[in-house]
Amino acid sequence: MRTHPEGHGPVRFGPPLPDDGLPVLPELAGVLAAAASRVGPEPVGGGSALIDAACGHGERRGLPAAPDRTALGPGSPALLTALTAAIDGDVLVPRPCASWWAPYARLLGRPVFHVPTPAESGGVPDPYALLETVRRMRAEGRDPRLLVLSVADDPTATVAPPELLHETLEAAAGEGLHLVSDETWRDTLHDPHGTVLLSPAEMLPDRVTVVTDLAGSLLPPGWPAAVARFPAGEEGGALHARVLDVLTALDARVAAPVAAAAGYALSEPEPVTARVAASVRTHARVAAAAHRAVVAAGALARPPQCGRHLYVDLSPLAPALAARGVGDAQELEDFLTGRLGMPAAGGHRFGDDLETPRVRLCTAPLLGDTPEERAACLDADDPAELPRVGRALNQVASVFGDLRDDARRWESSR
Repeated sequence: MRTHPEGHGPVRFGPPLPDDGLPVLPELAGVLAAAASRVGPEPVGGGSALIDAACGHGERRGLPAAPDRTALGPGSPALLTALTAAIDGDVLVPRPCASWWAPYARLLGRPVFHVPTPAESGGVPDPYALLETVRRMRAEGRDPRLLVLSVADDPTATVAPPELLHETLEAAAGEGLHLVSDETWRDTLHDPHGTVLLSPAEMLPDRVTVVTDLAGSLLPPGWPAAVARFPAGEEGGALHARVLDVLTALDARVAAPVAAAAGYALSEPEPVTARVAASVRTHARVAAAAHRAVVAAGALARPPQCGRHLYVDLSPLAPALAARGVGDAQELEDFLTGRLGMPAAGGHRFGDDLETPRVRLCTAPLLGDTPEERAACLDADDPAELPRVGRALNQVASVFGDLRDDARRWESSR
């Protein structure tokens, strides 16, 4: 997790997608095992059965895409690398953003420009900040062409409101930007009936490519597969073809057994939908409990609305951190990872300033140490009340509470 890992080149990769920490669904494992003897490779971009399943999955979410506007790859990084290679120009991303968005652009020699997000949510840039950033880039001779955003966001676990999304998309369209909407977490809303999530593709169907990593809700992260849905029309067709060229050059295919499991998951039979619902419910309740613990200690965090994580700002506890030798996000990452006994990725990995003490905490490590403990969370009315989960949450509360108490003592001694 260090910033400069020994033996790595200049492209720095951040922490992986938050894992669900749960045992693999038996039906899904059975499909993969049955396909393990396949010797023929899956076609680049996905075979017809897999593409049909992906199209059906999108249709059920109001995201129609014809088979000739759909492609699958071995995870979102491969698809985003191909999209960036296929679209000339500079890349814009929100600040903060998913840890893996910037490395794929740097790998291609493209500079990445971060645009601030508003206070209420992450994932979607502030529209006025976006316009100012584009204006400044062009004044400096840059060529902004691609904006990557996420309505259901990693790392902030927030969902951008439709009115903000509309204003940002209007600004992006006016500047001629192509948009990539990362919708990995759209099926993990903690309150699906009380949260309005709109895809940018519903607002700008001719300018948005939707990318969904199936590790968000359907597959284990060790079975990499992701879907890209391209815009209709001539421009979308040309972009689809260029992306397939890049994937072909990289031989970036979904492994045949994984393709079988992905097709099964994308078709959403009852065992899959039931597991997704149970997983989302489990992580939502544990994330809410973790949020209460860190906020009670005086840290700042938006209430998590999606995913399996929350993003915490410890600026109010900075005096206590400084007294413990913690002066930046990397040192905070090391400190909390050691104290909590679980990964606590620093905000610098998501594009935030190194000097700002922010971390992303994931809920999977709180569910238990064994498959049996974690599986028990799926059936619990409130997994936060299970002994193992309760102890883990108490550890979070204790670590943050100690910082709160130290900060109060530091203030009273002034």
